[in-house]
Amino acid sequence: MGASWAVLTAELTKIRTVRSTLWTFVLTFLVSVVIGLSLGLAVRGTFDDRTPQERANFDAVYTGFQGLTFSQIILLVFGVLVVSTEYTSGTIRTSLAAVPRRGLFYGAKITVGTLLAAGVALASAFITFFVAQAALGPHSTSFDAPGSARAVWGAALYMTLMCAFAMGAATMLRSSVLALALLVPLFFIVSPILNIIPGVEKAARYLPDQAGAVLMRVVERDDMTTAYGPGTAVLVLVAWTVAAVLGGYAVLRRRDA
Repeated sequence: MGASWAVLTAELTKIRTVRSTLWTFVLTFLVSVVIGLSLGLAVRGTFDDRTPQERANFDAVYTGFQGLTFSQIILLVFGVLVVSTEYTSGTIRTSLAAVPRRGLFYGAKITVGTLLAAGVALASAFITFFVAQAALGPHSTSFDAPGSARAVWGAALYMTLMCAFAMGAATMLRSSVLALALLVPLFFIVSPILNIIPGVEKAARYLPDQAGAVLMRVVERDDMTTAYGPGTAVLVLVAWTVAAVLGGYAVLRRRDA
Protein backbone atom coordinates (compact mmCIF):
# COMPACT_ATOMS: atom_id res chain seq x y z
CA MET A 1 0.00 0.00 0.00
CA GLY A 2 2.82 2.37 0.88
CA ALA A 3 4.60 1.73 -2.42
CA SER A 4 1.39 2.21 -4.40
CA TRP A 5 0.66 5.51 -2.67
CA ALA A 6 4.19 6.72 -3.32
CA VAL A 7 3.85 5.93 -7.03
CA LEU A 8 0.47 7.66 -7.21
CA THR A 9 1.93 10.73 -5.53
CA ALA A 10 4.89 10.72 -7.90
CA GLU A 11 2.58 10.56 -10.92
CA LEU A 12 0.51 13.44 -9.58
CA THR A 13 3.66 15.49 -9.10
CA LYS A 14 4.83 14.76 -12.64
CA ILE A 15 1.49 15.75 -14.13
CA ARG A 16 1.37 18.96 -12.10
CA THR A 17 4.82 19.99 -13.31
CA VAL A 18 3.81 19.74 -16.97
CA ARG A 19 2.95 23.29 -18.05
CA SER A 20 0.29 22.15 -20.48
CA THR A 21 -1.79 20.52 -17.73
CA LEU A 22 -3.27 23.75 -16.40
CA TRP A 23 -4.15 25.26 -19.76
CA THR A 24 -5.74 22.06 -21.03
CA PHE A 25 -8.00 22.01 -17.97
CA VAL A 26 -8.85 25.70 -18.22
CA LEU A 27 -9.50 25.50 -21.96
CA THR A 28 -11.66 22.40 -21.57
CA PHE A 29 -13.85 24.20 -19.07
CA LEU A 30 -13.97 27.53 -20.90
CA VAL A 31 -14.69 26.05 -24.33
CA SER A 32 -17.48 23.91 -22.88
CA VAL A 33 -19.16 26.81 -21.11
CA VAL A 34 -18.68 29.44 -23.81
CA ILE A 35 -20.00 27.24 -26.62
CA GLY A 36 -22.89 26.08 -24.43
CA LEU A 37 -23.75 29.72 -23.69
CA SER A 38 -23.43 30.74 -27.34
CA LEU A 39 -25.61 27.88 -28.58
CA GLY A 40 -28.21 28.59 -25.93
CA LEU A 41 -28.45 32.25 -26.92
CA ALA A 42 -28.49 31.41 -30.63
CA VAL A 43 -31.29 28.86 -30.27
CA ARG A 44 -33.28 31.19 -28.03
CA GLY A 45 -33.22 33.87 -30.70
CA THR A 46 -34.24 31.59 -33.56
CA PHE A 47 -36.52 29.06 -31.84
CA ASP A 48 -39.73 30.63 -33.17
CA ASP A 49 -38.45 30.17 -36.73
CA ARG A 50 -38.23 26.39 -36.34
CA THR A 51 -40.65 24.00 -37.98
CA PRO A 52 -43.07 21.97 -35.84
CA GLN A 53 -40.92 18.86 -36.35
CA GLU A 54 -37.77 20.70 -35.30
CA ARG A 55 -39.52 21.90 -32.16
CA ALA A 56 -40.69 18.37 -31.40
CA ASN A 57 -37.13 17.09 -31.77
CA PHE A 58 -35.62 19.91 -29.71
CA ASP A 59 -33.36 18.66 -26.94
CA ALA A 60 -32.50 21.46 -24.52
CA VAL A 61 -29.86 19.40 -22.75
CA TYR A 62 -28.05 18.20 -25.86
CA THR A 63 -28.14 21.69 -27.34
CA GLY A 64 -25.92 22.93 -24.54
CA PHE A 65 -23.67 19.90 -24.68
CA GLN A 66 -22.79 20.06 -28.38
CA GLY A 67 -19.75 22.15 -27.50
CA LEU A 68 -18.35 19.26 -25.47
CA THR A 69 -17.35 17.67 -28.76
CA PHE A 70 -14.72 20.38 -29.14
CA SER A 71 -13.71 20.72 -25.50
CA GLN A 72 -13.25 16.99 -25.24
CA ILE A 73 -10.52 17.14 -27.88
CA ILE A 74 -8.59 19.36 -25.47
CA LEU A 75 -9.05 16.79 -22.72
CA LEU A 76 -7.85 14.11 -25.14
CA VAL A 77 -4.71 16.20 -25.64
CA PHE A 78 -4.21 16.16 -21.88
CA GLY A 79 -4.53 12.38 -21.81
CA VAL A 80 -2.02 12.00 -24.62
CA LEU A 81 0.47 14.38 -23.02
CA VAL A 82 0.26 12.61 -19.66
CA VAL A 83 1.86 9.60 -21.34
CA SER A 84 3.82 10.91 -24.30
CA THR A 85 5.69 13.65 -22.42
CA GLU A 86 7.82 11.05 -20.68
CA TYR A 87 8.68 9.38 -23.97
CA THR A 88 9.61 12.61 -25.75
CA SER A 89 11.69 13.86 -22.83
CA GLY A 90 13.35 10.50 -22.22
CA THR A 91 12.33 10.46 -18.55
CA ILE A 92 10.40 7.23 -19.10
CA ARG A 93 13.63 5.29 -18.56
CA THR A 94 14.18 6.97 -15.21
CA SER A 95 10.57 6.37 -14.20
CA LEU A 96 10.71 2.67 -15.04
CA ALA A 97 14.03 2.31 -13.26
CA ALA A 98 12.46 3.84 -10.15
CA VAL A 99 9.32 1.69 -10.49
CA PRO A 100 10.33 -1.64 -12.08
CA ARG A 101 6.80 -3.01 -11.69
CA ARG A 102 5.35 -1.74 -14.93
CA GLY A 103 1.81 -2.67 -13.99
CA LEU A 104 2.04 -0.50 -10.89
CA PHE A 105 3.64 2.34 -12.82
CA TYR A 106 1.09 2.23 -15.62
CA GLY A 107 -1.87 1.77 -13.29
CA ALA A 108 -0.85 4.78 -11.23
CA LYS A 109 -0.48 6.96 -14.31
CA ILE A 110 -3.87 5.94 -15.69
CA THR A 111 -5.54 6.35 -12.29
CA VAL A 112 -4.18 9.83 -11.59
CA GLY A 113 -4.82 11.07 -15.11
CA THR A 114 -8.37 9.71 -15.11
CA LEU A 115 -9.23 11.19 -11.72
CA LEU A 116 -7.96 14.61 -12.74
CA ALA A 117 -9.90 14.40 -15.99
CA ALA A 118 -13.01 13.38 -14.06
CA GLY A 119 -12.81 16.52 -11.95
CA VAL A 120 -12.57 18.75 -15.00
CA ALA A 121 -15.27 16.80 -16.84
CA LEU A 122 -17.70 17.06 -13.93
CA ALA A 123 -17.15 20.79 -13.55
CA SER A 124 -17.49 21.34 -17.30
CA ALA A 125 -20.64 19.24 -17.66
CA PHE A 126 -22.51 20.67 -14.68
CA ILE A 127 -21.63 24.33 -15.22
CA THR A 128 -22.26 24.07 -18.96
CA PHE A 129 -25.69 22.59 -18.32
CA PHE A 130 -26.82 25.40 -16.03
CA VAL A 131 -25.28 28.16 -18.18
CA ALA A 132 -26.83 26.78 -21.37
CA GLN A 133 -30.26 26.39 -19.77
CA ALA A 134 -30.12 29.96 -18.47
CA ALA A 135 -29.28 31.14 -21.98
CA LEU A 136 -32.16 29.15 -23.49
CA GLY A 137 -34.64 31.01 -21.29
CA PRO A 138 -38.23 29.85 -21.90
CA HIS A 139 -37.01 26.91 -23.97
CA SER A 140 -34.81 25.48 -21.22
CA THR A 141 -35.26 22.44 -19.05
CA SER A 142 -34.45 21.78 -15.41
CA PHE A 143 -31.98 19.46 -13.76
CA ASP A 144 -34.92 17.64 -12.16
CA ALA A 145 -36.61 16.99 -15.51
CA PRO A 146 -36.62 13.35 -16.67
CA GLY A 147 -33.30 12.43 -18.23
CA SER A 148 -31.49 15.69 -17.46
CA ALA A 149 -29.41 14.51 -14.52
CA ARG A 150 -28.57 11.29 -16.34
CA ALA A 151 -27.39 13.25 -19.38
CA VAL A 152 -25.19 15.56 -17.28
CA TRP A 153 -23.54 12.68 -15.45
CA GLY A 154 -23.30 10.83 -18.74
CA ALA A 155 -21.49 13.74 -20.39
CA ALA A 156 -18.94 13.82 -17.57
CA LEU A 157 -18.47 10.05 -17.74
CA TYR A 158 -18.02 10.18 -21.51
CA MET A 159 -15.30 12.84 -21.31
CA THR A 160 -13.53 11.01 -18.50
CA LEU A 161 -13.49 7.63 -20.21
CA MET A 162 -12.28 9.12 -23.47
CA CYS A 163 -9.35 10.72 -21.65
CA ALA A 164 -8.41 7.29 -20.30
CA PHE A 165 -8.87 5.93 -23.83
CA ALA A 166 -6.42 8.57 -25.08
CA MET A 167 -3.86 7.58 -22.44
CA GLY A 168 -4.07 3.97 -23.51
CA ALA A 169 -3.71 4.87 -27.19
CA ALA A 170 -0.74 7.14 -26.46
CA THR A 171 0.97 4.34 -24.54
CA MET A 172 0.56 1.99 -27.47
CA LEU A 173 1.89 4.52 -29.97
CA ARG A 174 4.44 6.19 -27.64
CA SER A 175 4.07 9.42 -29.60
CA SER A 176 1.83 12.43 -29.07
CA VAL A 177 1.78 13.19 -32.80
CA LEU A 178 0.73 9.67 -33.78
CA ALA A 179 -1.83 9.45 -30.99
CA LEU A 180 -3.49 12.74 -31.90
CA ALA A 181 -3.29 11.89 -35.60
CA LEU A 182 -5.37 8.82 -34.75
CA LEU A 183 -7.79 10.27 -32.20
CA VAL A 184 -8.78 13.58 -33.79
CA PRO A 185 -9.77 12.08 -37.18
CA LEU A 186 -11.61 9.28 -35.36
CA PHE A 187 -13.94 11.78 -33.73
CA PHE A 188 -14.19 14.45 -36.44
CA ILE A 189 -13.74 12.63 -39.74
CA VAL A 190 -14.01 8.85 -39.58
CA SER A 191 -17.17 8.63 -37.50
CA PRO A 192 -19.22 11.20 -39.48
CA ILE A 193 -18.21 9.60 -42.78
CA LEU A 194 -19.00 6.05 -41.68
CA ASN A 195 -22.41 7.16 -40.44
CA ILE A 196 -23.51 8.07 -43.96
CA ILE A 197 -22.18 5.00 -45.76
CA PRO A 198 -24.93 2.41 -46.37
CA GLY A 199 -24.22 -0.92 -44.75
CA VAL A 200 -21.63 0.56 -42.41
CA GLU A 201 -23.67 3.08 -40.46
CA LYS A 202 -25.05 0.44 -38.10
CA ALA A 203 -21.57 -0.56 -36.99
CA ALA A 204 -20.53 3.11 -36.79
CA ARG A 205 -23.15 3.65 -34.09
CA TYR A 206 -20.83 1.82 -31.73
CA LEU A 207 -17.94 4.24 -32.16
CA PRO A 208 -17.07 6.19 -28.99
CA ASP A 209 -18.47 9.56 -30.08
CA GLN A 210 -21.78 7.99 -31.08
CA ALA A 211 -22.11 6.27 -27.71
CA GLY A 212 -21.27 9.56 -26.03
CA ALA A 213 -24.03 11.32 -27.97
CA VAL A 214 -26.52 8.72 -26.74
CA LEU A 215 -25.52 9.49 -23.16
CA MET A 216 -25.91 13.24 -23.63
CA ARG A 217 -29.30 13.11 -25.38
CA VAL A 218 -32.62 13.26 -23.60
CA VAL A 219 -34.98 13.55 -26.59
CA GLU A 220 -34.76 10.99 -29.38
CA ARG A 221 -35.23 12.62 -32.77
CA ASP A 222 -37.97 11.37 -35.08
CA ASP A 223 -35.55 11.17 -38.00
CA MET A 224 -32.98 8.95 -36.37
CA THR A 225 -32.99 5.40 -35.09
CA THR A 226 -31.12 4.78 -31.88
CA ALA A 227 -29.62 1.32 -31.83
CA TYR A 228 -29.31 1.29 -28.04
CA GLY A 229 -29.99 3.24 -24.87
CA PRO A 230 -27.82 4.96 -22.25
CA GLY A 231 -27.01 1.74 -20.40
CA THR A 232 -25.59 0.10 -23.50
CA ALA A 233 -23.79 3.34 -24.37
CA VAL A 234 -21.90 3.13 -21.07
CA LEU A 235 -20.89 -0.45 -21.84
CA VAL A 236 -19.70 0.58 -25.31
CA LEU A 237 -17.55 3.38 -23.90
CA VAL A 238 -16.14 1.15 -21.16
CA ALA A 239 -15.28 -1.50 -23.75
CA TRP A 240 -13.37 1.00 -25.91
CA THR A 241 -11.56 2.36 -22.87
CA VAL A 242 -10.62 -1.02 -21.43
CA ALA A 243 -9.37 -2.19 -24.83
CA ALA A 244 -7.12 0.86 -25.19
CA VAL A 245 -5.81 0.71 -21.62
CA LEU A 246 -5.06 -3.02 -21.84
CA GLY A 247 -3.43 -2.50 -25.22
CA GLY A 248 -1.23 0.18 -23.72
CA TYR A 249 -0.22 -2.09 -20.87
CA ALA A 250 0.62 -4.94 -23.25
CA VAL A 251 2.91 -2.66 -25.25
CA LEU A 252 4.55 -1.18 -22.15
CA ARG A 253 5.18 -4.60 -20.65
CA ARG A 254 6.78 -6.09 -23.77
CA ARG A 255 8.82 -3.18 -25.04
CA ASP A 256 11.82 -1.46 -23.58
CA ALA A 257 11.43 2.23 -22.87
